[in-house]
Amino acid sequence: MYLSDAVRDRIRFYQRQKNMSLWALFKSSGVPMSTLAAFMSKRTELIKLDTLLHICEGFGITLTEFFQDDIFKDVEQD
Repeated sequence: MYLSDAVRDRIRFYQRQKNMSLWALFKSSGVPMSTLAAFMSKRTELIKLDTLLHICEGFGITLTEFFQDDIFKDVEQD
């Protein structure tokens, strides 16, 4: 699995866990809706680390929590 796909999967996981739409994530994280939508729909393959940090803050988690999953054990570079 590619790293960007693993990140998307984790964002979707936390969206389900926190019951948050992309709109709600935009409101809580401050990450522009266009940035979220482009990444989640694969129009953009890369996400900046500081953007991911804001997403994590929107979910109320740390980057460490975000990356604590077996999905990241065998990721490949995009």
